[in-house]
Amino acid sequence: MPHSIFIFILALCASSPVFSLSLGPDEFVAAERLTCVLAQQSLGYLNDKEYADMTEQVLDDYGQEQSDVIYAKALGYYHGLMFGINTHNESEVNSRTQLFLNSQACTLDTSLVL
Repeated sequence: MPHSIFIFILALCASSPVFSLSLGPDEFVAAERLTCVLAQQSLGYLNDKEYADMTEQVLDDYGQEQSDVIYAKALGYYHGLMFGINTHNESEVNSRTQLFLNSQACTLDTSLVL
């Protein structure tokens, strides 16, 4: 039985389109910018419209597949920011997020305007 499951999964993978999670330089910058947007949203600095507008501004030049990859990378990067802290402690999460927003990664990006 396990052998047939392996063959099924292998066949499924071979027949499905594969999307790479690697990014070029432009997409990497977009993922960084989107991470800053996610951090602002997490801290409650953006309302839903501002968040949607800023996300669209970052992803506007990309197709749906590229946007999905950029968004996934941004979420992964944001999640990585929380590594090593108690994520159930809202104060620690907010402090780490605020440090990130004040870092060079977000403060040098003046192209995102509310």
